[in-house]
Amino acid sequence: MPMPGYVFRDGGPIPDSQLMEQQEASHNATSQAELTRVSTSNSSTFNTPTSSASEAAHPTDSHALANAEHDEKGAAQINEDGKVKNLGWNEHPNEVPDLVGGLDNEDLWTLVRRFNKQMYHVKATKAPLLGGLDLNIADEDEFSPDKLRANVERLYMTVIIGLMGFGKHIARLRSWREPRRTGAFAAVYALAWIFNLLIPTFFTSIIVLIVYPPSRPLLFPPAPLALVDSSTGGVQSPSAGVLGSHDSATGAPEKHKGEAVEQEASNFVSGIGSIALSSATGKHDQADREPESLTPDQGKHEQGDPESDPLNKSIPDPTRLAMAGADAKDSAQGGIPSVQHDKTKKPMEDAMWTKMRPVMHVIGDISDGWERFGNALSPTPPFPKDKPRLMLAGVLAPIVAVSLLTTSAVFVKMTTLSVGFGFFGDPLISRGIDLLNKNYPDWQRLLELRNSILKGVPTNAQLTVTLLRTGEANKAPLPPPPSSDQPPPNKPASLNGDDLALDASNEEIHAAIHEDPSEKGENIDNASTTGSDTTNKPKHHHGERILGLFKGTTRTGVETKLGLDKIRAKAGSAAAKNHLGVLPKRGEVDISGPVNFRGRHHGHKGWIHLSTSATSDIPTVSWSKDPVGSDGDAGENGGGGKEKAAFRIPIEEIQELKKVGGLGWKAKIVVGWATGRTVADGLEIVDRGGKTWK
Repeated sequence: MPMPGYVFRDGGPIPDSQLMEQQEASHNATSQAELTRVSTSNSSTFNTPTSSASEAAHPTDSHALANAEHDEKGAAQINEDGKVKNLGWNEHPNEVPDLVGGLDNEDLWTLVRRFNKQMYHVKATKAPLLGGLDLNIADEDEFSPDKLRANVERLYMTVIIGLMGFGKHIARLRSWREPRRTGAFAAVYALAWIFNLLIPTFFTSIIVLIVYPPSRPLLFPPAPLALVDSSTGGVQSPSAGVLGSHDSATGAPEKHKGEAVEQEASNFVSGIGSIALSSATGKHDQADREPESLTPDQGKHEQGDPESDPLNKSIPDPTRLAMAGADAKDSAQGGIPSVQHDKTKKPMEDAMWTKMRPVMHVIGDISDGWERFGNALSPTPPFPKDKPRLMLAGVLAPIVAVSLLTTSAVFVKMTTLSVGFGFFGDPLISRGIDLLNKNYPDWQRLLELRNSILKGVPTNAQLTVTLLRTGEANKAPLPPPPSSDQPPPNKPASLNGDDLALDASNEEIHAAIHEDPSEKGENIDNASTTGSDTTNKPKHHHGERILGLFKGTTRTGVETKLGLDKIRAKAGSAAAKNHLGVLPKRGEVDISGPVNFRGRHHGHKGWIHLSTSATSDIPTVSWSKDPVGSDGDAGENGGGGKEKAAFRIPIEEIQELKKVGGLGWKAKIVVGWATGRTVADGLEIVDRGGKTWK
């Protein structure tokens, strides 16, 4: 297995409890293995048992923690015989042992699943790491609609869901439905107000919540998010009809922990896009008529080269549909939307696309900061538990001391002085900033939270990569998250009403979290009545019929073109070779891992190997038509011992990894919509010499 410093992850599924017995699959997805190499720069280490390790062996704090000895160990943290271990790849989730000590498998798989969605493009760097952790967002990170969607989804799952929970806690306190708790808060507030100690009391309470975790459920008893009414603070029936999950806003059922929130985040972004599209095209405007034909202008905001791929070239740009719809609306209302008459059209469109990259970065930074604060307050092994909390408390302690010695009049004077200096002191502020830039070029980066009070505290992605390195260091690759094609069970999640600090009886809580049988029966009766009465059948709009016809026609055309690609690939077409295997067959279950992953190279079926050469201890990634042994030994040929590897790259020579698609991004959207199947991605590897493998 490779040495510490390199991460391997697999995107293949594990059979779920509702799936049939395991079966051989011929899924040829080129994205089943993704190898990630991160920074190899020197950095400081934590004051932990790993501090004696050399910086050459452990270039970052993440590497040091992954190779450290821990008191509580899981199966992925134990290596006795030095061989590669299969910890349950392609097995039922219940048969997988506890992988990481102190962390439930469901929580681990939630982290890995979201990590897979977040990672698109990684590069090795030798730049110094100020915060001690690698896998940071690059300043020159390119914009793409897919990345923006992933960042907005992450914003929903972290910040928005967190703010929802905070708002519902406030609603519970204000409602007086929990009189003892609300009365205690009111009494403390009244006493602090009488003795002019509001600010010290507030910050002291924050310090207690930070330093002493048991105080959190005592002061703010948890309750399922969807069960609390944000207006009254009382019990409500979840919008999903049943309380199938505790951490989602709708309470929708889920097959595995965290999936309901992820689906909400996806629908949240889709809803925003639908509203934006409807607004741009003027939907439901005036007579509510749809244009019969659209003539979109040809834009330049397309990714990739469509001229090299006939399938991608023949598909319209989805990003132009909104602009085309807006132009059609203006034309229908008597406007002239052409570029010749509207000189603001092209500059405004270019400006919007240009500003999308910093907007995407801001959203990512907000999510990163929220995740760091969460991981500082509730650390996850193997990261230290007490140091981040004590550092945060140490920052707030001086504020408490100053507030005790400062009167309200002095506080107002200091605040107004700061506002006035900020407004009128621009010459002094500018000179001071210039002086700092000259003498301390990195002073702004040093003041960032990740390099100051949150130094060493990971984001969820950095936490996940550390956990993956832990398994790698012990030659025990972590199994991928389980998944299945079966719908989640429509039943409530386990909940003990006696443990809820809500002003409601067990009967009321039971009625809220369960689906109403009478309504369910009524719906069934109505459905049967409607089915027997032909006059009450729902009417299908002509637009739906036309869309269904268009979808069927598109599916037939896509399947025909992909079939022709086999002939074009044999003739030597590079684009056609990339198309082979991108559309897996229905019902197939991939059984790749932990060191062999099905994939194609130049259109040929084969295996991607993560192995160590038999003649040397150099970890490599290679491709051949046969798999290697289960212990990761590549054999004499670097492949499975029968076929010579088409290529073999030492891990140390990899400079860049990029997730790419066999189809263009436009074709991927349309093909996925028309066929209803997942379109496989690919992996692009670039070595230090600039040579590229796909």
